[in-house]
Amino acid sequence: MIPGADGKVRKKGSVFLMTETQVTVKTDSRAARKIMIRRIAACAILTAMAVLLMYLEIPLPFMPVFLKFDFAELPVLIGTFALGPVWGIVIELLKNLIHLPVTQTMGIGELSNFVTGVIYVATAGLIYRKFRTRKGAAASMGIATLALALIAVPVNAFITLPLYGSVMGFPMEAIIGMSAEVNPLVKDKISLLFAVFVPFNLFKGIVVGLITFLVYKPISKLINKTYDETHAKQ
Repeated sequence: MIPGADGKVRKKGSVFLMTETQVTVKTDSRAARKIMIRRIAACAILTAMAVLLMYLEIPLPFMPVFLKFDFAELPVLIGTFALGPVWGIVIELLKNLIHLPVTQTMGIGELSNFVTGVIYVATAGLIYRKFRTRKGAAASMGIATLALALIAVPVNAFITLPLYGSVMGFPMEAIIGMSAEVNPLVKDKISLLFAVFVPFNLFKGIVVGLITFLVYKPISKLINKTYDETHAKQ
């Protein structure tokens, strides 16, 4: 068969010839599978990096002992920029699920880390998706840092801190007292939120954003530009 005017496959001897449309579909399908494999591989590598970085905790001055800085959001943000916001959220979720077996907070810390991490990387990723330039990247991380610092206030006030009290028996007074020992600005729950959690999240967002801004371009080449390839097909 050979392709006829109606686009159907015609028989020629015992050999079947595909139409140009069928060849294109088959080629596109193979390319899509390769891109998906690359994405999954990149996701796995970035997740592993994020999990390892969760263990490298750095205590900060004027911060209570239960708040320690780490660079775990760095590979998550890089994955968000390279693969897209959805993949960034997937990496954030996997990172915290893998860390659950060694949790010291009965999963409350991982829940808080996931929620605040999603706020940060999803905001940055959605903006960068629209403005894929260096200025767009800088603006996306700046806005994401502000979103993280502000939205984390009600998250901590109504979810994280109450859970520490109800699940772990860690009363608000104890948290305020521990914070007041290292930060004289802490007097009550409101001052705890704005004198401890807001500065902490601002610092975290700025540091992770600056490092990402510096290292993203060379690292993105190692991820094989999978997001760009897929985005170009859309």
